[in-house]
Amino acid sequence: MAQIIVSISRYTMIILFAIYVYDAFRVMSPKMSYGKRDVFYTLQAIIVFLILTNGYAVLYLKSEDPRILLLYAMEVVFLILVILVFKYTYQDASKGLINNMCMLFVVGFIILCRLDLSKNSEDSIFNYTVKHLIFAVLGLVLTAFIPLFMKNAAWLKDIPFLYAGVGIILLASVLLVGNTVNGAKLNIGAGIFSFQPSEFVKIIFVFFLASMLSRSDNLMDTLITVAVSMVFFLILVLSRDLGACGIFYIAFIFMLYTAKQQPLIVILGIGLLFPALFMADKIMSHVHKRVLAWQDPLSYAEDQGYQVCQSLFAIGTGGWFGTGLTEGMPYKIPVVAQDFVFAAISEELGAAFAICLILVCLSCIFNVFNIALQIPDKFYKLVAFGLGIVYGFQVFLTIGGVIKFIPSTGVTLPLVSYGGSSLLSTMIIFAIVQGIYVISSSEDEEEYDRRRRYYRNRARR
Repeated sequence: MAQIIVSISRYTMIILFAIYVYDAFRVMSPKMSYGKRDVFYTLQAIIVFLILTNGYAVLYLKSEDPRILLLYAMEVVFLILVILVFKYTYQDASKGLINNMCMLFVVGFIILCRLDLSKNSEDSIFNYTVKHLIFAVLGLVLTAFIPLFMKNAAWLKDIPFLYAGVGIILLASVLLVGNTVNGAKLNIGAGIFSFQPSEFVKIIFVFFLASMLSRSDNLMDTLITVAVSMVFFLILVLSRDLGACGIFYIAFIFMLYTAKQQPLIVILGIGLLFPALFMADKIMSHVHKRVLAWQDPLSYAEDQGYQVCQSLFAIGTGGWFGTGLTEGMPYKIPVVAQDFVFAAISEELGAAFAICLILVCLSCIFNVFNIALQIPDKFYKLVAFGLGIVYGFQVFLTIGGVIKFIPSTGVTLPLVSYGGSSLLSTMIIFAIVQGIYVISSSEDEEEYDRRRRYYRNRARR
């Protein structure tokens, strides 16, 4: 009976996810009325809970561990709290972005719980899944205060060098005393208390760029922006954290283009990437190994190509509809919960489910860009756009490395992969974008009311 339910669940989860994706893009139509849009948003929220229920029902039937039910209940409560907190704290916020965030959480909860069960340990269920949930709750607490903070912090656009100083100090601390992971210095601390500063510095870096680029078109300000940005890049290169460096660099290029509206900036910026990557391949041994694994993983299947080979085997084994939860072997992929979680999803939930996941990530990017376009203030517009670029490029690096489209960079899939720093920073990114949108909307309404009162009084006179 359990096996039949596992087989059926593969298709029900894909169908539900496909309906969700259709709704996520359908509501973006400017022709859709607000009332109809709310119906679609409600349907999205229902599907989020249905997929979570479907996944955990399979996990419970296969493991018969009552702790699975407790986890499920806690995650349901968490998702309800997310919806309520954003509904009342971020009034008039993007409901589509909230639902997408919940959906990504659900996919992460399901696949991490499944990976915990693969360890065959009594306390394994309290490893990835519970820690992920704890960090998610902490992130929810933090993001609940962001609108209040931003509403009373008009000075945020006036402190570019504070952003630069804090960001450089945090990255330099990793360079000096950080732990080396897979050839790169990534975090500070030990065990569950490790902290990856680059995940938060990328937000600070976006604020620095937005603050500088929104001040004026003065050539000196632009040169200072470029020079300080080069310091960020240099520290990351010295730390051998090329994944984070790539995210910082792409954010810099496209934010500079957005501010200056010069296509040559993008052409030169992308053009400079190729000699930089060539030099990294020649100088850094861990980068060279990843390039070799990308070019021909089968030739290096016993060492540097092993992870990529296992990832590709897992994706191929899953096919379009997956092997079913708990029916695959994703645990054979090294660092699967952090860097290669997309391969585990593709193997057990199927390529169709994985494509829907990519489309949800694209929907998040489009929602953020749409919000950025509606914001009149140049500083906040650049912040929202920059954070959208950071999120989008991180998704590209993660999935691109898993499917061998690009060399693996070791970055996580936001909100899905295991990793406290990544999860917290992504929640903060989404919350800042929502907060900016809410503040800008309220300012527009106040300005509209002020003008209406002015012209009404003028007409009476």
